[in-house]
Amino acid sequence: MQFNDRVAIVTGASRGIGRSIAEYLAARGAAVVAVSRNSADTAALVQQIEADGGKAMSVQADVAVAADVDAMIAAVQERFGRVDILVNNAGITRDNLLARMKEDDWDTVLDVNLKGAFLCTRAVARIMSKQRYGRIVNISSVVGQMGNAGQANYCASKSALGGLTRSNARELARRNVTVNAVAPGFIETDMTAGLAEKVRNEMLGQIPLGRFGTVDDVAAAVAFLASEQAGYITGHELSVNGGMYM
Repeated sequence: MQFNDRVAIVTGASRGIGRSIAEYLAARGAAVVAVSRNSADTAALVQQIEADGGKAMSVQADVAVAADVDAMIAAVQERFGRVDILVNNAGITRDNLLARMKEDDWDTVLDVNLKGAFLCTRAVARIMSKQRYGRIVNISSVVGQMGNAGQANYCASKSALGGLTRSNARELARRNVTVNAVAPGFIETDMTAGLAEKVRNEMLGQIPLGRFGTVDDVAAAVAFLASEQAGYITGHELSVNGGMYM
């Protein structure tokens, strides 16, 4: 999988899965646009990519705000002149039991996780349609497929990404633009590393492969769906969960 001369936008690229996706694509030749709410958070990533001989730029944007998304796209076009890949990874959590969940926590999670993907996809779809080429990959979640107590807002947003993926895949296919999703399971991050051993063991007990996933496991799946080799795959949600949900 090589991405020479391709321009890839990765939202939520400051850390974790988003950062790994940006690094993975850059290492294979893509010019990467690292998007986050604070450009200082992605400055080191851009410096690292450029030091390794790659191309990258950092853009500050709140993906839930249409004006920010439009400005981000304009900056990318000015710098690179095209957009070939969009990875809608930006996401937040505001966990609580349903009876205690505040309306603002519901709205904020849906705005970032779902509306953000809609706004970014709408913006790049115009460009990709004119190019007659594009790859869009949405980062959903295993809990969007199976549900999770205390995460009604997050699960709803991630489940809805599946419907958004399939609908957009049907609309954009005639323009040679594919739209797919990757649904990670439990991924080894700073959060899971800090869990008590008992909790980690309980979580591992739900995973047939017997280990947490890594950010590189997710990045590799995203890269495949963004590649030339996946040109006949669209409207698909690829589970990267170690068999936790089948």
